[in-house]
Amino acid sequence: MRVFVTGATGFIGSAVVPELLSAGHQVVGLARSDAAAQALAAVGAEAHRGSLDDLDSLRAGAAKSDGVIHLAFVHDFSQYEAAQRTDTRAIENLGAALEGSDRPLVITSGMLAATETDAAPAGSPRGLSEETVLAMAARRVRTSIVRLPPSVHGKGDYGFVPRLIAIAREKGVAAYVGDGANRWPAVHRLDAARLFRLALERAPAGTRLHAVADEGVPTRDIASVIGRRLGVPLVSKSPEEANEHFGFLGRFFSRDIPASAERTRAQFGWRPAEPGLIADLDGEHYFAAAT
Repeated sequence: MRVFVTGATGFIGSAVVPELLSAGHQVVGLARSDAAAQALAAVGAEAHRGSLDDLDSLRAGAAKSDGVIHLAFVHDFSQYEAAQRTDTRAIENLGAALEGSDRPLVITSGMLAATETDAAPAGSPRGLSEETVLAMAARRVRTSIVRLPPSVHGKGDYGFVPRLIAIAREKGVAAYVGDGANRWPAVHRLDAARLFRLALERAPAGTRLHAVADEGVPTRDIASVIGRRLGVPLVSKSPEEANEHFGFLGRFFSRDIPASAERTRAQFGWRPAEPGLIADLDGEHYFAAAT
């Protein structure tokens, strides 16, 4: 299968591309720069020059493919509504190129609900993206959604966990909110990559999949590892103190968002095999990168 991948050189995309190649697929990655094109060539993938804002390039890449995996997103929390509009337009144009063909379009979303059968809550981040892609199933596009938890971890992670480490290093304490019993689901990037491939190959139109290995890691456990590895005290912050201490991350780190992948595992035979969040976090690469 010739697969067009947006976000192909990102943290997750750089795991998805070799996963596809090892399964015998041909990969064409969207590349915004010469460096991205060179990175794709180095692993045996083809580069397709363009960007999320270049809708002609998106349609052209999708039209020449047997399927699309859409991973790219503008992670700018200060302009999230604009990023959401960019994502929706990208999905609309990728889907338009596949319309009437029953070819797969797999998109990425956040962990918006506890189970795969739950629709995204109205007005939730990435909810519009989910609505947009699910509507395309009626236009003979084999659409599916892979929901990712707040922590997609592994070597090269630049998301929430490295930010927590940086905050602990800066402020001299490893903090959690309240009693720290609120839970975060998590998945290793390599396990997530396998699920994207399975969705591309096998997911029926309109399927939601949950890339969840750890269904709910207590945030106090996350802070405990960070405190021990950095040699700083473990402290509790009240909900009122969370935003001041953690910045924008406070509203995420204080939430209890356990999630299940039971249906995903049963339907697709997906079995996470990589280290869980706590074991991975306790590895050297997270703290070497933070130094």
